[in-house]
Amino acid sequence: MFICRIYFILRVVQNCPVFRSSLLFLILFSATGALAQQRPLLTDDIDITPAGAIEIGIGVDFFQNMKFPLSGLKGDLTRVGDIRIRQGFSSNVEIQIEGSIQNFLAINSQSAAPPIPLNISGNSTNDFDDYVVSAKIKLLSEHKGFPAVGMKFGYQMPNTDQARGIGTNQINIFSKLIVQKKFGMRPGRAPKANIFGNLGLGIMNAPLNTFTQNDVVLYGLAGIFRVNDNVNIASEVNGRANTRNNPPLGTESIGQFRLGTQIRASGIRFDTAAIFGLTRYSARTGITFGVTYESPVFIPVAK
Repeated sequence: MFICRIYFILRVVQNCPVFRSSLLFLILFSATGALAQQRPLLTDDIDITPAGAIEIGIGVDFFQNMKFPLSGLKGDLTRVGDIRIRQGFSSNVEIQIEGSIQNFLAINSQSAAPPIPLNISGNSTNDFDDYVVSAKIKLLSEHKGFPAVGMKFGYQMPNTDQARGIGTNQINIFSKLIVQKKFGMRPGRAPKANIFGNLGLGIMNAPLNTFTQNDVVLYGLAGIFRVNDNVNIASEVNGRANTRNNPPLGTESIGQFRLGTQIRASGIRFDTAAIFGLTRYSARTGITFGVTYESPVFIPVAK
């Protein structure tokens, strides 16, 4: 299956710089024709990619004053090739892969005695991302004033090298409930407003503590508002809330507010958003740009 092939490619690319550069070029080239439901938002909606279709989104993120407590680094982070791949398997189930091809950190400051050994030279570092593989299921469709309800569950793969100072190289799992309500529905047109929210639980391994984990509350509240048939305004609050007084390093509360636009043109949707950090360990500000595309539905030919 397509998702399985992508997973294999990501594992190969992780340890091969030449493949990383080639994959980035190929994805950028192929995405010049694609449509996503989420970008530039992080909060999950309940809409399912049509069965037999593949949705590909790719973008670039810039974050100022990003903090990495586990490595003691602070700086400006650029995420290149932030990809989101979604494949519909039925009318109510889809599989997702999310993560960036490469993260680059321009270091502004670092701890004199970092909590973990680092392998960094100069004032910058870079690394592959910790990819997330997940499944989303629509449980109830919207009906007579009642919202649509679904769930999403998955895990974060340990793809990073913690010595590079950006990722934690840990396996984390999560599950969350999704609720969505659309307003101003008209046949053949997008709704005037699409409001959706997430609430869930993340179980994060504590990188420096054996047999220890931290349970965090995952949250998100987002809205997409139609300006006209080609332009939407998108906004959200999204993050995770730590449940401990002294959380293990690498599992702290983070959150952000996003405000941006989605512009549809020639079968492609372009997006951009401004980002503002909401917690002590969040980036101060940021911006994201992206494009998304949905392939036609593939219907096997009967023999």
